[in-house]
Parts: sequence; structure tokens; C-alpha cells
Amino acid sequence: MKYKNIQDDVKIKSLKEAKQEINDILNKLEKKDVNLDDSIEDFQKLIKLNNHVDYLFKKKGKEISLLNKKKNK
Repeated sequence: MKYKNIQDDVKIKSLKEAKQEINDILNKLEKKDVNLDDSIEDFQKLIKLNNHVDYLFKKKGKEISLLNKKKNK
């Protein structure tokens, strides 16, 4: 899934917020009495959150790399 296809309600989350929601979903999915339909929706949300977190890490990595290049000049 491309980042541009991720919903705005996910994109506005900070790394901390996304991590907390991921943990909440994982805890919910680990329960034995989970509804299958809800699990599918939760899993899809989990994928979107994971892509968002991946994007944030890559973005931060690029910023750090640029700072290091400027610093080493």
C-alpha cells in the first residue's frame, strides 16, 4: 500500500500515537473471543498504521542523513 493511499486519520498520528494504537490492536487480536469480521478490520488498520510508522522512520532517517552530510562538509 502506498503512503498516499493511507487515510488522513492515520497520517495525522504521531509515532507515539500510532505505536499505542498498534499495541491496542495487537492485544485485541490476541484474545481468543475475537469476532472474525472485527479482526479483519483491525488487521487492515494495523497494516495502515505499520505503513505510516515505516514512512515516519524513513522520513526521519532522511532528515538525519541530510544533517550528517551538512555537518561533515
